[in-house]
Amino acid sequence: MSLKDPNPVNRSRPKRVALVISNPAVSTTSGWPVGFWWSELTHPYYAFTEKGYTVEIFSPDGGRCEPDAMSDPRDPSGYSASDLISMGFIATPALAGLVERTKSVGELAVEDFDAIVVAGGQAPMFTFGEAVELQSKFVAFYESGKVAAALCHGTAILAHARLSHGRYLAAGKTVTGFANVEEDFADEAVWSMNMLPRGTHVMPWRIEDRLREIGANYVQAGLWRGFAIRDGNLVTGQQNFSGAETAEKVIEALGV
Repeated sequence: MSLKDPNPVNRSRPKRVALVISNPAVSTTSGWPVGFWWSELTHPYYAFTEKGYTVEIFSPDGGRCEPDAMSDPRDPSGYSASDLISMGFIATPALAGLVERTKSVGELAVEDFDAIVVAGGQAPMFTFGEAVELQSKFVAFYESGKVAAALCHGTAILAHARLSHGRYLAAGKTVTGFANVEEDFADEAVWSMNMLPRGTHVMPWRIEDRLREIGANYVQAGLWRGFAIRDGNLVTGQQNFSGAETAEKVIEALGV
């Protein structure tokens, strides 16, 4: 792979992005239903389609996917009420229907796409360890010089993805992902609302800690600040407010 062309994509056609969201699951810590986070799908989708890219939505198992409740702008909590991009996506039947019939990662042909983007939400923390095919496809994108990106808890993929020679893909890379200060904030929020007993953590493990453990250079921009970073053809975004920043880094890496 030439240093002058670190990302061998087909420049004769519009770029194609495989956007992966998680299948529904049940949290082993809280017992809550968990899924993908709307803004981590919709904000990159918007940015890519505005550039004229083709975007297809996949999930590890395919089929209907469910969002985390608080990511829905219509949720009574009001947490995402200002997310007009997600509201527009949800209110457009042709777009909202895309999460009802996702393709499985097994159907994802690496040669047909220029980049893979793995969105987060709570479910990846409970399911990506077993998502072996997703791990393999993510590594295949990276090793072929294509763009491999993940954001928020979607960076859980990096805790499992190993290169063909066995080394963790993220080892020695500068990356970000959901920060410990954000996990602390989330834990305190649910404790204060008596949603979980104090001391019961929302997540079973932490992105920042695990990435450091496997030898990544983990960085973050502070509590709830939109932030993404690119290290070669690996792009990572910090949390659910980082979808646009992650998309920008992917677009930068694609060079078009």
